[in-house]
Amino acid sequence: MEEALDAELRGRGSENQRVLCAGHAEECRLRSSRLDAVTSPGSSSPPSMNDLIRQLLNELGEDPDREGLRLTPKRVAESLRFLTSGYGADPDEILNSAVFQVDYDEMVLVRDIEVFSLCEHHMLPFFGKAHVAYIPKEKIVGLSKIARLVEVYARRLQVQERLTQEIAATIEKLIDPEGVGMVIEAQHLCMRMRGVAKQHSSVTTSAMLGVFREGPTRQEFLRLIRD
Repeated sequence: MEEALDAELRGRGSENQRVLCAGHAEECRLRSSRLDAVTSPGSSSPPSMNDLIRQLLNELGEDPDREGLRLTPKRVAESLRFLTSGYGADPDEILNSAVFQVDYDEMVLVRDIEVFSLCEHHMLPFFGKAHVAYIPKEKIVGLSKIARLVEVYARRLQVQERLTQEIAATIEKLIDPEGVGMVIEAQHLCMRMRGVAKQHSSVTTSAMLGVFREGPTRQEFLRLIRD
């Protein structure tokens, strides 16, 4: 009986569905809102992010029309666009706008750069600090641009390992230093809130390029970020 009812509802559309389901009010209200949340078969427009989030709330068993959730699809969509805004930025352009010729050959270190990103596996946040160092050959880059570079790569769906490598590789490519050292220390909510649920765990990743692979330079860098 339920299968026949379901087929009939899909055939007549969401408006007729509400009439037919008078005797199954709560069940059919949920079905109706789920069908309304996605594009109808005859529509040429894909569902918006708001529509998809509304559908997600339905699938979780919530009522997206209740007071506390009415604006939630819009808010979540805006948050996701902000948290993934790094896809719309060009990392090369950011660094190239502030590269200078300077006669300096000692280590440059920018430490304790705050990092907030989304794990690409569960889309849960991970957050912590990044430490970036390089030894110039002929060029230096504006210090604020290093922090901005970290932000651009972090505002994407990421894994910490790739995030670390991408930042270091971009600096190496654009200013051709003697070497680059990069460390990120972060806490992952996908480990703290779910799965193994290890609330005090943290993850450290590093990328050492050029002279930072050598003992003395590597040790100097690691000592400086601990002091």
